[in-house]
Amino acid sequence: MFIGGVAVIAHGVARHTIDIDATVLASQASPDRLAEVGQRHQLVPRSVDAVAFARESQVLLLVHAPSSIPIDVTLAWLPFEAEALAARQQVDFGGVTIHVPRPEDLLLYKLVAHRPRDIEDAETLLLLHGKRCDIARVSNLLHQFCEALDDTERVATFLQLLKRAKLPRP
Repeated sequence: MFIGGVAVIAHGVARHTIDIDATVLASQASPDRLAEVGQRHQLVPRSVDAVAFARESQVLLLVHAPSSIPIDVTLAWLPFEAEALAARQQVDFGGVTIHVPRPEDLLLYKLVAHRPRDIEDAETLLLLHGKRCDIARVSNLLHQFCEALDDTERVATFLQLLKRAKLPRP
């Protein structure tokens, strides 16, 4: 499932991206197997120790050799990630069928990442899809992530974004 800029674009957000971020269930794909399958599709490791790095970090860093497009494949372990993958949506993306998270799951991915671009994406997703999202669920899961990360900034950001989108607090 695509979880980065491609997923945001697929949900109607006008923006540019230069890489691909995807996720797979870790229980169904080891870094070694992902690298092996990637090779058949001209996806090569971005470094000599990419598989070892993926075993430690749960992110396999690849590049599509013909186009030089970087691809980050995250190994999903958390219950939220498994739930997001199970509920993924199939969309037409320029004539190609791809899988992306529901808007509310993508919103949570973006809020947890919490980089400036991700916050912008989260705000636009709320403006476009907020009325159809389960905001209480997003809030609950975000609180759980923040507790695990010992961080309150992400929740404060979420509340500001809800206010700017004129959506009710959960």
